[in-house]
Amino acid sequence: MDRIILHCDLNCFYASVELLSHPDLRDVPMAVCGDPTSRHGIILAKNEPAKKYGVQTAETIWQAKKKCPDLVLLPPHHALYREYSRKVNAIYDEYTDLVEPFGIDESWLDITHTIHLFGGDPKALADALRERMKRELGLTLSVGISFNKVFAKLGSDYKKPDATTVISRENWQEIVWPLPVGTLLYVGGAAQRLLKQYGVETIGQLAACKPEMLESLMGKLGSQLYEYANGLSQEPVRSRYDAEPVKSVGNGTTFPKNLKTRAEVQSGIAMLADSVATRLRHYGLYASGIQVTIRDPEFRDRSRQQQLAVPTHLIRDLTDHAMALVDQLWRPPSPIRALTVTAIHLVQDDQAYEQVDLFTAAAAPKKEKQEKLEAAMDRIRGKYGTGAIIFGAAQPEKEEDPLP
Repeated sequence: MDRIILHCDLNCFYASVELLSHPDLRDVPMAVCGDPTSRHGIILAKNEPAKKYGVQTAETIWQAKKKCPDLVLLPPHHALYREYSRKVNAIYDEYTDLVEPFGIDESWLDITHTIHLFGGDPKALADALRERMKRELGLTLSVGISFNKVFAKLGSDYKKPDATTVISRENWQEIVWPLPVGTLLYVGGAAQRLLKQYGVETIGQLAACKPEMLESLMGKLGSQLYEYANGLSQEPVRSRYDAEPVKSVGNGTTFPKNLKTRAEVQSGIAMLADSVATRLRHYGLYASGIQVTIRDPEFRDRSRQQQLAVPTHLIRDLTDHAMALVDQLWRPPSPIRALTVTAIHLVQDDQAYEQVDLFTAAAAPKKEKQEKLEAAMDRIRGKYGTGAIIFGAAQPEKEEDPLP
C-alpha cells in the first residue's frame, strides 16, 4: 500500500507572522530583512504584494529597493517565529505522530495509518488543515499530497499561496516531468548548470537519463536524483522526536567589516573553530575532516576540505587545519566578507584512535595537556556562560610591520 504523505509549507512565514502585528501592511509591499548596519542586509521573507515587484528571498536590500522603492522593511523576530512554528507543529501532532520538520516553516506528515480517523479523504483533510491554520493562527498554508516525500514537497510548491495539490500515481508524470529540474529537492544552482550542459532542463529529461551516467557526473547525488525524478524515493517520514545522527558540525559568520589581513582572518577562524570544537565535545564526537568556506563581498563562495590524519575536537587543531585551507584559497589583501568552518567525517569517541608512531607518541603529552585545558574551558563556560573565557588564538594578533 502506498503511503499518504503531506508536505505543509507556511506561506511567506516570517512576513505572515509580522503581518499579524502589522495588519495595515497586508496590502502594501513589505519584507523582513536583516540589519544592514551589521552586514546581514538581505531579504529573509516578503509578502505577496512584494512578490509582484519581483522581490526575492536572499537578495540584498538594495537590490530589492531597486525593484520596489516603496518596500517597507521590518526587522526579524526569530523567537516569535520559533513560537509560531511550535504552535503549528502542535496542530500537526493531532493528526499523526510522524511529523518531520524541514526548516522552521515546512513539515512532512505521514498520515497513512491515521487518515481513517479523519474521514479517509487526504485532500479533504488537507483543506480542513489549511482552514484551521487560518482560523486559529492567522497563517496560510500550501499542502502537497503524494505517495513519497519528494513529490509531496513538489506539490506544496506547485500552487501558492493557500492551496492543496495532489500528486498521485495516476497524474504524477503529467505534473512532475514538465517542471524545471531546479524545482526538484536538492537540485541547486551548481547541479542545474551541470545538467544543462547535457541538455537536462526538466525533471522528465532527468528521469530519462541513464542512472550510470548521472552517477558518473554527480556521484551518489546523481543516483538519488534519478530515483527522485522517477518516483522511486522511499525515504520515510522521520518523527522530530527521533534523534538524527549528527553528520557535520559547522559555524559561520558575516563580519562587521571585510577581513584583509592574515591576522584578522586567523582571529575569525579561531573564533569559529572554538564554537565547532566545543559542540563536538558536547556531542562526544571527533572530526576526521574539515571544510572551510570563504565568501567575498560579491557573495561568491569558495570552499576546500581535507581529511585529517588524526581525528580531533580541539580548538588549536581545528584552527591550524582550517588556516592551512584558507592559505590555499586566499591571498591578502583580497577582502573576505564571511567565513565558515565545518567539521566533517565525524566519529565517536571510541573510534577516534591514533596510530602510534614516533611523531604521535612524542606529541601525546602536549595533546593530553590541551585536552585538559579545553575541558576546563567547557566547565567554566557551563558554569559562568560562553563569554566567561575565550581561547587565546581567538584574540587578534598584532600585525608585524612590513619589511621595507
